[in-house]
Amino acid sequence: MLYLVGLGLGDAKDITVKGLEAVRRCRRVYLEAYTSVLTVGKEALEEFYGKELILADREMVEQEADSLLKEADVCDVAFLVVGDPFGATTHSDLVLRAVKLGIPYKVIHNASIMNAVGCCGLQLYNFGETVSVVFWTETWKPESFFDKIEKNRQNGMHTLCLLDIKVKEQSLENLMKGRKIYEPPRYMSVNQAAEQLLAIIQNRRLQGEKPEITENTICVGLARVGAPDEKIASGTLQQMSTVELGAPLHSLIVTGTMHPLELEMLKLFSVDSSSFENNACQRTT
Repeated sequence: MLYLVGLGLGDAKDITVKGLEAVRRCRRVYLEAYTSVLTVGKEALEEFYGKELILADREMVEQEADSLLKEADVCDVAFLVVGDPFGATTHSDLVLRAVKLGIPYKVIHNASIMNAVGCCGLQLYNFGETVSVVFWTETWKPESFFDKIEKNRQNGMHTLCLLDIKVKEQSLENLMKGRKIYEPPRYMSVNQAAEQLLAIIQNRRLQGEKPEITENTICVGLARVGAPDEKIASGTLQQMSTVELGAPLHSLIVTGTMHPLELEMLKLFSVDSSSFENNACQRTT
């Protein structure tokens, strides 16, 4: 049996009872280590679960999945995922491979950022399409995610922006030379995401457009959701470019039309309450 087990968002104790029972039954336990991270390290998980964990990076899951599945054909194997098992398409691929090989699987769900963002007070059914904001480079500055945010906002919907994670990435030079040398991990902050959005707004204006999103659009920055030191800040997009939320992981929400109850909740986390008086009320219904 292959178990796909969601770990939740905080620390070792966020695993469900059902998930923990499955982990303790399994002969081999893999920890997916590239689509998200917990606030505690591998050692803390091993101590709480009473099991040795095998770190599964992107390379292993995408290139060596067959060996993992061969093990699941002869014994119980657990694949642990931060958040919920289906928070990333890679894990759907793992299930499809298992089915093709005739290996039974079981999914044990948990909280993920997709539903935990409700902690800021915005109602989950008012969210549109989720987008990913990637790190820009000197030569690659995609803007396609901005169009999706604008479309959501035109429809009155909020947008959850998942911010880029770079784990076990190689520089172009090392990649071309085949050297297994990896860059230090990088996690995009709310500040960085806001700065990229602001740059796109300026670019669009230079092209003669009037972006649906401006410097004064109300946004929400979230950090370490589900952890004891969770942090939430609400304010304008401009304020999000300077707000300090600390260690990763961060997420950013660009609001759409807000219900008065949503607005009242966001005020609890405001960087500056005057931002809401001047801007948000124009979008409420």
